[in-house]
Amino acid sequence: MNPIPQSNTSTAATFFDSVARVILTQHSHELPDLRRTRVLLPNYHVSQPLAQSLARVSNLPAVLLPQMVTLNDWVQSVPCTLSFTPDTCRITTLYQALRARGWFADADLWSIARELLILLDELTHHHVKLPQNTEDFLSQLEQAYQSKRGTAMQFEARVVYELWYAMNNCGELDSPRAYQQSLTQLAQQAELPLYVLLTSSLAATETSFLEAYRKRAPVMIIDLREMSSRLPECAVMRIIASSRPNFPDRTPTKNESGIQDNAQEKAEEMDTLSLREQAIHLQKHFPHATLGHRLQFFGAHGLEQEARAAEVQIRRWLLAGKKKIAIVAQDRIVARRMRALLERADVLVCDETGWKFSTLSVSTVLMRWLDALQSDFYYQDLLDLLKSPFIFADQAVHERKQTVYQLEQLVRRHGVVAHLETFFDLTQDDVEMREALMRLRQATEVWHKKNDTLSGWLCALYSSLKILGIVQGLNRDDAGIQLLQALQNWQRELHADTARVSLIDWRHWLAQQLDEHTFRDLTIDSPVVLTHLAATRWRSFDAVLMLGCDAAHLPSTDNNGRWFNDAVRTTLGLPTREVNLAQQRDDLLALLAMNDTILVTWQASKSGEANLLSPCFEMLRALHELAYGDDLTIKKGEWDTLLENTQVRSAKFPLPPAAVMPAPVALSDLIPRRISASGYNSLVACPYQFYARHVLHLNEMDEVREDVEKRDYGEWAHDILRRFHDQYQILSNHLLADLDSALLRISAEVFAPAIQRDYLARAWLLRWQQAIPFYLETQIEIEAEGWRYQSGEVPFELPLTADLLMHGRLDRVDVQSDGRNAVRVLDYKMMDATRLRNKLKEAGEDVQLACYAFVYETDAAAFISIEKDKVITVEPPQDVAELAQANIERLLEVFAQMRSGVALPAHGVTEACQYCEMRGLCRKSEWNER
Repeated sequence: MNPIPQSNTSTAATFFDSVARVILTQHSHELPDLRRTRVLLPNYHVSQPLAQSLARVSNLPAVLLPQMVTLNDWVQSVPCTLSFTPDTCRITTLYQALRARGWFADADLWSIARELLILLDELTHHHVKLPQNTEDFLSQLEQAYQSKRGTAMQFEARVVYELWYAMNNCGELDSPRAYQQSLTQLAQQAELPLYVLLTSSLAATETSFLEAYRKRAPVMIIDLREMSSRLPECAVMRIIASSRPNFPDRTPTKNESGIQDNAQEKAEEMDTLSLREQAIHLQKHFPHATLGHRLQFFGAHGLEQEARAAEVQIRRWLLAGKKKIAIVAQDRIVARRMRALLERADVLVCDETGWKFSTLSVSTVLMRWLDALQSDFYYQDLLDLLKSPFIFADQAVHERKQTVYQLEQLVRRHGVVAHLETFFDLTQDDVEMREALMRLRQATEVWHKKNDTLSGWLCALYSSLKILGIVQGLNRDDAGIQLLQALQNWQRELHADTARVSLIDWRHWLAQQLDEHTFRDLTIDSPVVLTHLAATRWRSFDAVLMLGCDAAHLPSTDNNGRWFNDAVRTTLGLPTREVNLAQQRDDLLALLAMNDTILVTWQASKSGEANLLSPCFEMLRALHELAYGDDLTIKKGEWDTLLENTQVRSAKFPLPPAAVMPAPVALSDLIPRRISASGYNSLVACPYQFYARHVLHLNEMDEVREDVEKRDYGEWAHDILRRFHDQYQILSNHLLADLDSALLRISAEVFAPAIQRDYLARAWLLRWQQAIPFYLETQIEIEAEGWRYQSGEVPFELPLTADLLMHGRLDRVDVQSDGRNAVRVLDYKMMDATRLRNKLKEAGEDVQLACYAFVYETDAAAFISIEKDKVITVEPPQDVAELAQANIERLLEVFAQMRSGVALPAHGVTEACQYCEMRGLCRKSEWNER
């Protein structure tokens, strides 16, 4: 290759022009027809710029291009004469072997089988031959580990050795061997000169293929690492690859690569120098090779700022007219947030990496269906399933949503926890809900076996999905179509497998399959591409954003599926961690060399703690600062202002410029015409809370209470006292022992269903029983004052005006026994008397007793505090009649103001806000800080 000249063209174009010169020089006698040559590409994105360079450098009217192909596609073109066992069957074979041997007890055998399959494929791919017996293999491991054999080492050797020979002696061809056979066949058919574009070292199988090919036809390796080393600016970036092992393939001769220029020789000298010596070297030999015009770093304060900075920079590049933008995501969590921000700004992203099926909604509906089956239709699993857009897809959308909504209301209102038949009992009179539940029952009947083959379980899954209309829903979605195809492929591949597994084991297998396979949305055409580092080989873009480049993500150190330490792997001839890191460094150096505009982001702080930049970039940045006085970092002050001014606002629902106390005005049509005492209390505590709850009806839905809570205890106590007083209206007519016995009996009856469902309810029963003697004592004192129980749990409705009606339910009404027709309303409270007194201290702060007193036109009202061994009557300190009248007048005045357009501000005190479910709407924490 000729030396790379300096020009105004992009760096990538310069590299491709050099490749074009090599090809054109070697085949000058064949021009303009280059079809008798083949170029092996890392990916098909490289074909266009290479074709453009061939046309430009040749300076001919037309050029017939070489055959350009990737290795995978080339291998696929070879007709396979023998069928090979798919990986689904191989994993099943390993699972059966592990289960039969009982080596791992209760471990997840599917995960272990997956890890072992990766190891066995590595051994095959790198031409590793294990010794002829376990003892020799164990001695090899003992030498590599440099320790005496122990139980763990012997077990590791036995597992790998036995399974290796079991899988290799089964007589079946697997995918790694099929790949190797195809490469061997390609090498035997070699006749065209082959040009290989590389950025990093090849694996053993590919290296062997090229050596075999070279025996029949010329092979020329064009290594981007060697080419970039001759660029002055790349001298700084070589620090990333300074610890890279030597390239194992042959080095191009001078005829192939051109004359080595001065820049390359000086750059190679840097490998043996310290960082400071390298900086001095750069200052002396490359005084103008600064990177500030092409590479910058931004350290963000947390995930949100990094995602927003990335989103803003991409939009700026688009506005500047850039047509090809790459996002190389090291941190997928930040990438998801950035993608959401871009979509909010109407910028779509073409995702080359794809999404695991396990993260998609099309797989979620499968898992929720299986969850519902295994949990006997636990209500949350059932509701999650029914809310999926894929179920009952053969019905009209609005009908399905209405049915699900009504069923959820019914389930929550009645507190049903599980069991499909119980849900049937709730829906006696609703045809639509019963039809939905009937389809669930029919789909359940498909799963009639305790154990089945993997293929059998897949068949049952598909049949049940068809009954539920999920298949029809998935067929309307691109990801759903691919998922159904995958399920059918797995069922077909495993058809001959006869091993039977339980439903739980099959679910583990299915979850692993969904996690291993990815979906790529090919319908998106966008200038913004989300990709990964290895996919950028020999690719150039108008701009590149490297996202999440902290020390935890770059270089990646994922060791999932790795057996043995690096010493053993070196002994066996397997790639070590250093080989993986070297490949990442090579890919990173190639990306930096091929592209002229790069922004690197990372979270400089996480959760208030400092977070380090990737060591590759940290070394480069330190070297650049020593050599040129610039650490390439964007100043945070500039970006803070930029990010604040470039937030994307919704045109339909614009946000206020600053968070302030909300004070909405209720529309007259939405102002409620009914109000309860608790609703009035909400209005007094915080008008905005009332607005959200009772005007907009944003109340939280009823919770299905699975565990016993204090409000359950209160409801049971109210029911016990109503039953008791209905039977014993005057306690003084009965013996105290009989009253105590009756109250204990009624208490046991009321608590019995709860205790049967939840044993912890017994503790609440004991707490109630502790209060029984004190309650009887207090009630006898009340009767001694002349009060008699009249009724309990009394509903009422009282029109206050033509537009407003008060409604509710009284815990208890007492009357005087002296014929004065005096009435007193009582309300049971399972709380301390001191708290109740504080509630009543300020007139009008708590309106419950005042409202009840107004309804019965009485001047007597009180709370009865029942708290363990204390039962105390608490009365308001004010005149009850006056208090009742004043509260109703205030209520009417407030509603009149509401109808006239007076705002409802969020001015609730801290105590009212502490447990308010609307605090996420008013966002008090934000405007309080401002």
